[in-house]
Amino acid sequence: MDTLKGKTLFITGASRGIGKAIALRAAKDQANIVIASKTTEKHPTLPGTIYTAAEECEELGGKALPLKLDVRDENAVKESVAQAVEHFGGIDILVNNASAIYLSKTTDTPIKRYDLMHHVNVRGTFICSQACIPALQKSENPHILNLSPPLNMNPKWFKNHVAYTMTKYGMSMCSLGMSEELRPLGIAVNSLWPYTIIATSALRAVGEDSIEKHARNPEIMADAAHIILTKDARQCTGNFFVDELLLREEQVTEFGDYAVNKGEALQKDYFID
Repeated sequence: MDTLKGKTLFITGASRGIGKAIALRAAKDQANIVIASKTTEKHPTLPGTIYTAAEECEELGGKALPLKLDVRDENAVKESVAQAVEHFGGIDILVNNASAIYLSKTTDTPIKRYDLMHHVNVRGTFICSQACIPALQKSENPHILNLSPPLNMNPKWFKNHVAYTMTKYGMSMCSLGMSEELRPLGIAVNSLWPYTIIATSALRAVGEDSIEKHARNPEIMADAAHIILTKDARQCTGNFFVDELLLREEQVTEFGDYAVNKGEALQKDYFID
């Protein structure tokens, strides 16, 4: 199977960035996409809303359901999942993409930022996974994909932003544990992370826009996600994929078109030694 045609994807944080890129790639296959994000009105500095993302998906041939969702709200997650199931008849794929980031040392991290990252990244991933499992059980090829890094215990990935690292690794621990827990149900659970930094509004929001020219576009993550989500769920679970490495395994050799600025040296992402 190399297409997502007719499959229903529930993607958190899909109004922009990597989540939106994954949605658009699925739309090209004529998939059904639930755009589950918070942004319903134009933001003064951030691009896109759930409605504009849904429109773009439908322009590419997909079917879209924009749903306002804060993944920290357990009841809202349950309601959104129920709406998705009612609207599309089920859920085949959950992409836990919604994430909060604050790169700061321990003494400089406000507890409200600590809480936000833990509530969105770890708790949100757990809540959404828990809520989608009953629907995923009914799918022929169910997948959960977490946008989180390989579990790399090198202290250098902790020393400058302990709180953020804890939360992203928490998402990866969800992949590690749930992949084994859900294996008997045939539900695949994997993680995907970029080899290089990706040009997104999140990068700019944390003051890293100056290095954007050394980044790749989100489409590389979308293409890698597409490969994972079209694999046999019973044969592909418990993996920590890295976009470029996965694409190379699939015989992709040309990566220049993914670069923001062709010819510029690329910068590795966090958690990649």
